[in-house]
Amino acid sequence: MKHKHVFAICAYKDSPYLESCIRSLMGQRAKSPVILCTSTPSPYINGLAGKYGIPVFVRDGASNMRDDWNFAYHMADGELVTIAHQDDVYHKDYVAELLKAYRRHPDMTLFTSDYVIVKNGALITGDKMLLVKRLLRLPLRFPALNDRVWVKKLPLMFGNSICCPASTYQKRLLGEPLFQEDYKFALDWANLLALAQRKGRFICVERPLLYYRVHDGATTKQCIVNNDRAGEEEEMFRRFWPEAVVKLLMKPYRTAYDEYQ
Repeated sequence: MKHKHVFAICAYKDSPYLESCIRSLMGQRAKSPVILCTSTPSPYINGLAGKYGIPVFVRDGASNMRDDWNFAYHMADGELVTIAHQDDVYHKDYVAELLKAYRRHPDMTLFTSDYVIVKNGALITGDKMLLVKRLLRLPLRFPALNDRVWVKKLPLMFGNSICCPASTYQKRLLGEPLFQEDYKFALDWANLLALAQRKGRFICVERPLLYYRVHDGATTKQCIVNNDRAGEEEEMFRRFWPEAVVKLLMKPYRTAYDEYQ
C-alpha cells in the first residue's frame, strides 16, 4: 500500500456541501491524499474535483450504500482509510490524531472520535443523545481493554454510539470487502459488530473531530421517513437482546429521530 492514510469521499449526486467537505480534508494539519468516488458522475462533481486536484473514480451500476462504500474503500491505496461523507466537515487535527493513535497502537483496526451535530448551519450543543453515546464509548478509551471482543461490543449494545464518518479502518489488517450486509441505515452498525469480533483494537479519541451535518437530503432522514431505520435498528438490537428488551430499548431510542425533524 502506497500511503499511510487516504481520505475517500463518497459523492452522491450534487451535494451543496461537497466543497466544504473537500476543503476540510485538504486543510488537514497532517496531510493525506484525497480521492473522490461516485456512482452518480456529473459535471458538478468533476468540476469540484478538478478545482482541488482530486482524482475521481466512477463505479458502474446502481447506487447503493454498501457497494458505494466498498468501492471507495477499495480505491483508497492506504493502510488506513477514512470513507468521508460528502455532507460533513473534518477538524484540521483529524489526521494528526489518527496517526498518533496508529503509532501507539499498530493493531488498531478502527479509529473514531467524538463529533458535533450541525443543523441549519448551527452547532447543536448540550445534546443528551451525544452525551449518552460518549458514555457508551467510554470502554474504548482504555488500551488495556479495547482489544477485547466484549469491550468492543459494549458501545454497540444499546445502539450505535460510533459515528460512521468519524471512523477510519485499517485496511492492511481488515482486507476487503469491508461492508458485508445490505442495510440502508444500520450498515455501519452491523459492520462494527462484525469488526468487533475480529482481532484488533478499537480506539476512540473523545475530542470532536467531525462536524456531522443533519439535513433533509441526508440518507438518515430518508430512512426515518420510510421507516427503514426503525426496522433495521430492531433487527440489530435482536442480535444482543431478547424481544422484551428490544421493545424497551426502541422506545427511548426513537426519540433520537427528533434530531432529523
